[in-house]
Amino acid sequence: MEDCIAVIEAATARRDRLETHIKAALADWSLGPVVRAMQALRGMALVAAATVVAELGDVTRIANPRQLMAYLGLVPSEHSSGSKRRQGSITKAGNGAARRMLIEAVWTYRFPARISRDLLLRQEGLARPVCETAWKAQTRLCRRYRTLSRLGKPANVVTAAIARELAGFVWAICKLVQPARA
Repeated sequence: MEDCIAVIEAATARRDRLETHIKAALADWSLGPVVRAMQALRGMALVAAATVVAELGDVTRIANPRQLMAYLGLVPSEHSSGSKRRQGSITKAGNGAARRMLIEAVWTYRFPARISRDLLLRQEGLARPVCETAWKAQTRLCRRYRTLSRLGKPANVVTAAIARELAGFVWAICKLVQPARA
């Protein structure tokens, strides 16, 4: 039992060291303000927000949320011929690391919408439009998650659908916050 506890303590210490290094790097990074704003979203703590922003880069190059969803591979595949149109699973053609972070963040939307103490601390000092967008995202995505679950959709299908919508809110928040100029 002591070995298991030591492994957990070592992993916790490693996680804390990595988070400290990420925080230190954000101070000098031009996309640091975007990472800070992204943390206003539920499920997007420091590591997830930094990973998504690092993988996406400057989102101002993406014209609309649908392009971001396609870039992340969160759009359904299509097999069409003539008048028949068949949609399949998500394409997974885009950025896998960012997609994985969004899908992991989506699991927090299973629970009712609320502002936790940690989320309130992360939102402290952020612009009002960013916080309003984050709250709008939380209420919509929590409601949508429960609706799809009640319809009997498999959990992985529900999370992929919610991740697609979360990508739209990520795009909106990235558009609200301007990266720092080097």
